[in-house]
Amino acid sequence: MKGVATGDMGRLHDGAEGPNFQMGMELHGKYTFFAEGCRGHLGKQLQERFKLNAGADPQTYGIGIKELWEIKPENHQLGLVVHSGGWPMEPDTYGGGFLYHLENNQVAVGYVVGLGYTNPHLSPFDEFQRYKTHPEIRKFLDGGKRIAYGARALTAGGIQSLPKLIFPGGVLVGDNAGFLNAARIKGMHCAIKSGMLAAEACFAALKGAREHDELIAYPEAFRSSWLYDELYRARNFKPWMNKGMKLGSLMFGIDQIVLRGKAPWTLHHKAPDHAKLKPASECPPISYPKPDGVLTFDRLSSVFLSSTNHEEDQPCHLQLKDANIPITVNLEQYDAPEQRYCPAGVYEILRDEQGNNPRLQINAQNCVHCKTCDIKDPTQNINWVVPQGGEGPTYPNM
Repeated sequence: MKGVATGDMGRLHDGAEGPNFQMGMELHGKYTFFAEGCRGHLGKQLQERFKLNAGADPQTYGIGIKELWEIKPENHQLGLVVHSGGWPMEPDTYGGGFLYHLENNQVAVGYVVGLGYTNPHLSPFDEFQRYKTHPEIRKFLDGGKRIAYGARALTAGGIQSLPKLIFPGGVLVGDNAGFLNAARIKGMHCAIKSGMLAAEACFAALKGAREHDELIAYPEAFRSSWLYDELYRARNFKPWMNKGMKLGSLMFGIDQIVLRGKAPWTLHHKAPDHAKLKPASECPPISYPKPDGVLTFDRLSSVFLSSTNHEEDQPCHLQLKDANIPITVNLEQYDAPEQRYCPAGVYEILRDEQGNNPRLQINAQNCVHCKTCDIKDPTQNINWVVPQGGEGPTYPNM
């Protein structure tokens, strides 16, 4: 790895060079750190090219959907933290919510859905909207105003899903590698620490006049750090929760309270999230209530609050490896789950006036860069790439 190349600017929708075309440039370095966050576009390619996942469990993910509200002063309790698990999800599907009371009478409310769910009719966005109707959540939001919206996937596989962190000339840090404590829904401190450990290893290598080799001191330092200990103690959280909310909560409680995270066993992830969807015909449909526009909302009004923006006349950054699969496989077998797992209304199945000839419409300009489609598509036919110009959502105070 000798560096990175920036993307071309000014290409048109068909890939041709537009009047303002500017070719990308190569940026070379002695070592390159990849810190793209969950399911990084380059990190995914690096893991495949250098076989960094060899010997690791499949990574598992969740999607977190979040809103920022301004609420009545009498409903605000500065510093209050509310965490919940389960409802409105079925007990066999992992999900949990949060509500944080911030300054200026603002609260951040959100819900995380594990992307290992099996029912293709499930909609994480609509589960989050239902979550807000619970009396213990609604009592804070009543009379308030929603001011921002966003969504992002997060890595949840734990230490057993971490890939090899190093390769010649580069490293993976942060959520690009999978440094997140899913039990605490916290990853920022993990990302910072991983970056510090990698930087220290790099500094020592540069002092020794080295370049483009493997920074073996980085994973060695990780193994002896508090970060390793924290992730090791929490390693069985997601595997237990995959067995259902009730059993998972009981067993992980024993794991943490009785065994203090030092159980003599490590549970493993057996399959990636995209392989867990069942055919739509084998699963019960889910009927979601219509949004009221006061407490619950639709996707398009939500996307508006994310301030996402993409130049429409640019190559689509949501690429299909096979344009036929969305109809011949996804629609036929799974009732087009991309219509529901996307929290931004990017994917639509359109038909002609007679209701025939279905086709997939990709509204790429709506994309909030959560990466869920890249993760959950059952045939891995959708490839998320970086849009030109760093375009996408603009999150205030999120």
